[in-house]
Amino acid sequence: MVNTKKEQNTEERILAAAKKVFLKEGMAGARMQDIADEAGINKAMLHYYFRSKEKLFEKIFTELSQHLFPRLVKIFESDQSLFRKIELFVAEYIDQMRRTPYLPIFVLNEVNRQPEIFIKKMMGNRKPPVKKFIDDVQAEVKKGIIKPVNPLQLLLNIISLCVFPFVARPMFQLVTNIDRAMFDKILDQRKSEVSKFIIDAIKK
Repeated sequence: MVNTKKEQNTEERILAAAKKVFLKEGMAGARMQDIADEAGINKAMLHYYFRSKEKLFEKIFTELSQHLFPRLVKIFESDQSLFRKIELFVAEYIDQMRRTPYLPIFVLNEVNRQPEIFIKKMMGNRKPPVKKFIDDVQAEVKKGIIKPVNPLQLLLNIISLCVFPFVARPMFQLVTNIDRAMFDKILDQRKSEVSKFIIDAIKK
Protein backbone atom coordinates (compact mmCIF):
# COMPACT_ATOMS: atom_id res chain seq x y z
CA MET A 1 0.00 0.00 0.00
CA VAL A 2 2.80 2.40 0.95
CA ASN A 3 4.79 1.55 -2.18
CA THR A 4 1.70 1.95 -4.35
CA LYS A 5 1.01 5.39 -2.90
CA LYS A 6 4.65 6.40 -3.29
CA GLU A 7 4.67 5.26 -6.92
CA GLN A 8 1.47 7.18 -7.57
CA ASN A 9 2.97 10.34 -6.07
CA THR A 10 6.11 9.92 -8.18
CA GLU A 11 4.07 9.47 -11.34
CA GLU A 12 1.99 12.55 -10.54
CA ARG A 13 5.19 14.53 -9.95
CA ILE A 14 6.55 13.37 -13.31
CA LEU A 15 3.36 14.32 -15.12
CA ALA A 16 3.30 17.77 -13.51
CA ALA A 17 6.95 18.30 -14.44
CA ALA A 18 6.37 17.09 -18.01
CA LYS A 19 3.48 19.52 -18.50
CA LYS A 20 5.75 22.41 -17.47
CA VAL A 21 8.55 21.32 -19.78
CA PHE A 22 6.22 20.63 -22.73
CA LEU A 23 4.59 24.04 -22.20
CA LYS A 24 7.95 25.79 -22.19
CA GLU A 25 9.84 23.81 -24.83
CA GLY A 26 7.10 22.23 -26.93
CA MET A 27 6.94 18.55 -27.84
CA ALA A 28 9.99 18.64 -30.12
CA GLY A 29 12.20 20.71 -27.80
CA ALA A 30 11.44 18.87 -24.56
CA ARG A 31 14.12 16.46 -23.30
CA MET A 32 13.66 13.58 -20.89
CA GLN A 33 16.56 14.92 -18.82
CA ASP A 34 14.78 18.26 -18.43
CA ILE A 35 11.63 16.48 -17.26
CA ALA A 36 13.61 14.35 -14.80
CA ASP A 37 15.33 17.47 -13.39
CA GLU A 38 12.02 19.30 -13.04
CA ALA A 39 10.51 16.29 -11.22
CA GLY A 40 13.54 15.97 -8.94
CA ILE A 41 14.37 12.41 -9.98
CA ASN A 42 17.09 10.77 -12.05
CA LYS A 43 16.62 9.90 -15.70
CA ALA A 44 16.69 6.16 -15.02
CA MET A 45 13.67 6.47 -12.75
CA LEU A 46 11.87 8.56 -15.35
CA HIS A 47 12.42 5.82 -17.92
CA TYR A 48 11.16 3.26 -15.40
CA TYR A 49 7.78 5.03 -15.33
CA PHE A 50 7.70 6.15 -18.97
CA ARG A 51 9.86 4.48 -21.62
CA SER A 52 9.92 7.45 -23.97
CA LYS A 53 8.96 11.10 -24.33
CA GLU A 54 6.21 10.05 -26.72
CA LYS A 55 4.67 7.66 -24.16
CA LEU A 56 4.79 10.38 -21.52
CA PHE A 57 3.17 12.91 -23.80
CA GLU A 58 0.50 10.41 -24.83
CA LYS A 59 -0.38 9.91 -21.15
CA ILE A 60 -0.68 13.66 -20.62
CA PHE A 61 -2.69 14.10 -23.79
CA THR A 62 -5.12 11.33 -22.86
CA GLU A 63 -5.79 12.97 -19.49
CA LEU A 64 -6.28 16.41 -21.03
CA SER A 65 -8.45 15.17 -23.88
CA GLN A 66 -10.74 13.36 -21.46
CA HIS A 67 -11.45 16.75 -19.89
CA LEU A 68 -11.45 18.98 -22.96
CA PHE A 69 -13.30 17.04 -25.64
CA PRO A 70 -16.32 16.07 -23.51
CA ARG A 71 -16.77 19.78 -22.70
CA LEU A 72 -16.67 20.67 -26.39
CA VAL A 73 -19.11 17.86 -27.19
CA LYS A 74 -21.45 19.04 -24.42
CA ILE A 75 -21.56 22.49 -26.00
CA PHE A 76 -22.70 21.11 -29.36
CA GLU A 77 -25.20 18.76 -27.71
CA SER A 78 -26.77 21.52 -25.60
CA ASP A 79 -30.04 23.36 -26.29
CA GLN A 80 -28.26 26.69 -26.71
CA SER A 81 -28.77 28.67 -29.92
CA LEU A 82 -26.34 28.03 -32.78
CA PHE A 83 -24.73 31.45 -32.31
CA ARG A 84 -24.22 30.82 -28.60
CA LYS A 85 -22.74 27.39 -29.30
CA ILE A 86 -20.21 28.99 -31.65
CA GLU A 87 -19.25 31.54 -28.99
CA LEU A 88 -18.88 28.91 -26.27
CA PHE A 89 -16.93 26.49 -28.48
CA VAL A 90 -14.44 29.13 -29.61
CA ALA A 91 -13.88 30.46 -26.09
CA GLU A 92 -13.47 26.98 -24.57
CA TYR A 93 -11.09 25.79 -27.27
CA ILE A 94 -8.86 28.86 -27.22
CA ASP A 95 -8.73 28.95 -23.41
CA GLN A 96 -7.65 25.30 -23.27
CA MET A 97 -5.08 25.65 -26.02
CA ARG A 98 -3.56 28.67 -24.28
CA ARG A 99 -3.00 26.45 -21.26
CA THR A 100 -1.64 23.58 -23.38
CA PRO A 101 -0.30 25.10 -26.62
CA TYR A 102 1.61 21.94 -27.50
CA LEU A 103 -1.60 19.96 -28.05
CA PRO A 104 -2.64 21.10 -31.56
CA ILE A 105 0.53 19.81 -33.27
CA PHE A 106 0.23 16.50 -31.44
CA VAL A 107 -3.45 16.23 -32.37
CA LEU A 108 -2.72 16.90 -36.05
CA ASN A 109 0.06 14.31 -36.09
CA GLU A 110 -2.07 11.67 -34.40
CA VAL A 111 -5.14 12.33 -36.55
CA ASN A 112 -3.06 11.91 -39.71
CA ARG A 113 -1.24 8.86 -38.38
CA GLN A 114 -4.13 6.85 -36.92
CA PRO A 115 -7.46 8.72 -37.09
CA GLU A 116 -9.73 5.89 -35.91
CA ILE A 117 -7.61 5.07 -32.88
CA PHE A 118 -7.25 8.77 -32.04
CA ILE A 119 -11.00 9.46 -32.19
CA LYS A 120 -11.73 6.42 -30.04
CA LYS A 121 -9.12 7.55 -27.51
CA MET A 122 -10.76 10.98 -27.33
CA MET A 123 -14.40 9.96 -27.41
CA GLY A 124 -14.48 6.41 -26.04
CA ASN A 125 -17.50 4.67 -27.55
CA ARG A 126 -19.27 7.95 -28.30
CA LYS A 127 -19.32 9.60 -31.70
CA PRO A 128 -18.58 13.30 -32.24
CA PRO A 129 -21.90 15.23 -32.39
CA VAL A 130 -21.49 16.15 -36.05
CA LYS A 131 -25.05 15.16 -37.00
CA LYS A 132 -26.44 17.32 -34.18
CA PHE A 133 -24.45 20.29 -35.49
CA ILE A 134 -25.65 19.67 -39.05
CA ASP A 135 -29.27 19.47 -37.88
CA ASP A 136 -28.90 22.72 -35.91
CA VAL A 137 -27.46 24.56 -38.90
CA GLN A 138 -30.14 23.27 -41.27
CA ALA A 139 -32.86 24.25 -38.77
CA GLU A 140 -31.49 27.79 -38.49
CA VAL A 141 -31.42 28.06 -42.30
CA LYS A 142 -35.08 26.97 -42.50
CA LYS A 143 -36.04 29.56 -39.86
CA GLY A 144 -34.35 32.25 -41.90
CA ILE A 145 -31.94 33.10 -39.06
CA ILE A 146 -28.81 32.30 -41.10
CA LYS A 147 -27.95 32.23 -44.78
CA PRO A 148 -27.92 28.91 -46.65
CA VAL A 149 -24.57 27.39 -45.69
CA ASN A 150 -22.92 23.99 -45.92
CA PRO A 151 -22.80 22.80 -42.27
CA LEU A 152 -19.53 20.90 -42.80
CA GLN A 153 -17.87 23.94 -44.36
CA LEU A 154 -19.05 26.00 -41.39
CA LEU A 155 -17.69 23.46 -38.91
CA LEU A 156 -14.38 23.35 -40.76
CA ASN A 157 -14.17 27.16 -40.71
CA ILE A 158 -14.78 27.31 -36.96
CA ILE A 159 -12.19 24.66 -36.17
CA SER A 160 -9.62 26.12 -38.60
CA LEU A 161 -9.89 29.63 -37.18
CA CYS A 162 -9.38 28.25 -33.68
CA VAL A 163 -6.54 25.83 -34.45
CA PHE A 164 -4.37 27.76 -36.89
CA PRO A 165 -3.02 30.45 -34.51
CA PHE A 166 -1.53 27.77 -32.26
CA VAL A 167 -0.02 25.82 -35.15
CA ALA A 168 1.42 28.97 -36.75
CA ARG A 169 2.43 30.70 -33.51
CA PRO A 170 6.26 30.54 -33.89
CA MET A 171 6.13 31.73 -37.51
CA PHE A 172 3.60 34.48 -36.74
CA GLN A 173 5.62 35.81 -33.80
CA LEU A 174 8.77 35.83 -35.92
CA VAL A 175 7.19 37.56 -38.93
CA THR A 176 5.35 40.17 -36.84
CA ASN A 177 8.18 40.59 -34.32
CA ILE A 178 5.90 40.28 -31.29
CA ASP A 179 6.68 38.55 -28.01
CA ARG A 180 4.70 35.86 -26.24
CA ALA A 181 2.85 38.32 -23.99
CA MET A 182 1.57 40.26 -27.00
CA PHE A 183 0.57 37.06 -28.78
CA ASP A 184 -1.37 35.98 -25.68
CA LYS A 185 -3.29 39.28 -25.80
CA ILE A 186 -4.13 38.60 -29.43
CA LEU A 187 -5.39 35.14 -28.49
CA ASP A 188 -7.56 36.60 -25.74
CA GLN A 189 -9.10 39.05 -28.22
CA ARG A 190 -9.50 36.23 -30.72
CA LYS A 191 -12.17 34.53 -28.61
CA SER A 192 -14.61 37.30 -29.49
CA GLU A 193 -13.10 38.10 -32.91
CA VAL A 194 -13.53 34.58 -34.30
CA SER A 195 -17.08 34.22 -32.99
CA LYS A 196 -18.09 37.61 -34.39
CA PHE A 197 -16.43 36.87 -37.73
CA ILE A 198 -18.24 33.54 -38.12
CA ILE A 199 -21.62 34.77 -36.91
CA ASP A 200 -21.53 37.94 -39.02
CA ALA A 201 -20.68 35.82 -42.07
CA ILE A 202 -23.71 33.52 -41.73
CA LYS A 203 -26.49 35.56 -40.12
CA LYS A 204 -29.15 37.27 -42.24
